Amino acid sequence: MNNRLVILGGGESGVGAAVLAKKQGYEVFLSDSGVIRPAAKDLLGEHGIEYEEGMHSVSHIMQAGEVVKSPGIPDTLPLVEDLNRAGIPVISEIEFAGRFTQARKICITGSNGKTTTSSLIYYLLKNAGLNVGLAGNVGQSFAYQVATQNYDIYVLELSSFQLDGMYDFKADIAILLNITPDHLDRYHYDLKEYVKAKFRITQNMDEDDCFIFCRDDEISMEHLNRIVLKAKMLPISQKVTVPEGAYAVDDKMHVVYGEQEFEMFINELALQGKHNVYNSMAAALSAKIMKISNPVIRESLTSFKNIPHRMEQVARVKGALYINDSKATNVNSVWYALDSIQGPVVWIVGGQDKGNDYSVLEDLVSSKVKTIVCLGKDNKKIINAFSGKGPEIIDTHSMEEAVAQSYRVSKPGDTVLLSPACASFDLFRNYEDRGDQFKDAVRKL
Repeated sequence: MNNRLVILGGGESGVGAAVLAKKQGYEVFLSDSGVIRPAAKDLLGEHGIEYEEGMHSVSHIMQAGEVVKSPGIPDTLPLVEDLNRAGIPVISEIEFAGRFTQARKICITGSNGKTTTSSLIYYLLKNAGLNVGLAGNVGQSFAYQVATQNYDIYVLELSSFQLDGMYDFKADIAILLNITPDHLDRYHYDLKEYVKAKFRITQNMDEDDCFIFCRDDEISMEHLNRIVLKAKMLPISQKVTVPEGAYAVDDKMHVVYGEQEFEMFINELALQGKHNVYNSMAAALSAKIMKISNPVIRESLTSFKNIPHRMEQVARVKGALYINDSKATNVNSVWYALDSIQGPVVWIVGGQDKGNDYSVLEDLVSSKVKTIVCLGKDNKKIINAFSGKGPEIIDTHSMEEAVAQSYRVSKPGDTVLLSPACASFDLFRNYEDRGDQFKDAVRKL
């Protein structure tokens, strides 16, 4: 058997996979067409891992017995296509790391709410005294934690890109929060392909496993009604009561799993807003499956602090509240953000478009938004979408300019909301950089 493992991509997941592979006795080579950050180089050197940057040595890579690909690298890359034609397996870091741990795995995916729900579940389990790690799209990579830690449970946030490269991996608890059109540029602009990618989270599950899904999400339900799953089906809903699962009616959240029950008033939740009720129900239901006591669940759901860049209150300046929702990289996330705000909104939006349909926001924008501040290299699509729909539209091309214009038009009682609906890569390194620049600019006002 060819023991040579090639890693494509020198980011968090790639370096983690390289360290784990080295520990497991593989001959490891890491290749990144860009620049590898200094800390990652130090870690690779510390473990004696061969690497290259600024290029892909194709002949070297094609000698691999298996390739671990970063989720950011598309399958359409010619090198990846060459590997597929040559019959060399290309897998994700999650798939690879899953081979080397017996820990229980709670896996979360969805177009929106993944990070919040994953972080909340991790917080719940930690508060219950369990030996648990948080990985996937958040925190240290799964592979690196498997290589260096000995957790009994992993909470894994999984994107569709990660799921695409997973084959034998199995979740013990799988959570699908919702599906809205997102990243369609990676799926030939075919929603059905994207839906199938999300449902890969259920693959290999058996009767002893649990699948938590949103009964209110039409796209999820349409696909779910066409397939058969072995896992125990546990719906969450804010529209109907369910015999087992979780539901919210009459200002109260109810969780039922077997003989176990839990309930609390929605206004007691640390995370407010309709979307966060779904996230809290999914987390509480996971906790009941893990046999966590009601007092721990209640305390955790009331004390949890939301993650940075997700409806993060930054400051109040001259009576206007500034909120950093930089992680809102699709239209549906923005819908929930706007829906949760009372009073007039100055909305900062824009970036690298992902095939967005802004029409679903028209009613909310016309009723709540007084000014749209576009932030991006090219804002024509947003300007065209909302011209003549009511709000004033301002075109900006830097965070400093966007915040300055927002400050100029805002009044006491307004909310200045950075909720971009787009990827960040036109002007920023990532959504964190975008959110951090927003916070810095606000604090300088």
